[in-house]
Amino acid sequence: MSTSAPRSAPSADRLPGEGSVIDRLVEANRAYAAGFVDTGRDARPVQRVAVVACMDARIDLHAALGLRLGDCHTVRNAGGVVTDDTIRSLTISQRALGTRSVILIHHTGCGLQSITEEFRHELEMEVGQRPAWAVEAFRDVDQDVRQSMQRVRTSPFLPHTDDVRGFVFDVTTGLLREIDPLT
Repeated sequence: MSTSAPRSAPSADRLPGEGSVIDRLVEANRAYAAGFVDTGRDARPVQRVAVVACMDARIDLHAALGLRLGDCHTVRNAGGVVTDDTIRSLTISQRALGTRSVILIHHTGCGLQSITEEFRHELEMEVGQRPAWAVEAFRDVDQDVRQSMQRVRTSPFLPHTDDVRGFVFDVTTGLLREIDPLT
């Protein structure tokens, strides 16, 4: 398995006669900024909640949870797993910016269910350096949600661990299924 795109392949981020994907995003930002109104809010989430979720592009977290801009902090990574960096973000969110609740959201059909920690070895063979980070691959999404809940609940850095709940988002129905932390 190759871990990088072929260098000679045509750029998939360009359409004939158009700029790159990033050029289009910057242009969309100009249109957004033209109608932007500063709400005057600070960085503290109105709902005092932090959402930890997978980076999967099929999940529109704000829409799926009925959240508006300013309601939550959002931490996204591959798999939505709770890593040291996730704990770092949650610690800042709670201690400096007032969040009290944490919702963890994994999902069906996650790419981390189809790779293994062998991915790190493949990277090392390709680039000559072993990544310092773990892939955090998993087979059982429910068990991985439980593990993530446990990591949050036992972190000595997080003062608010009484309202931590975990869910699996079904990418075909849009529904959340709550995971019992004890089963």
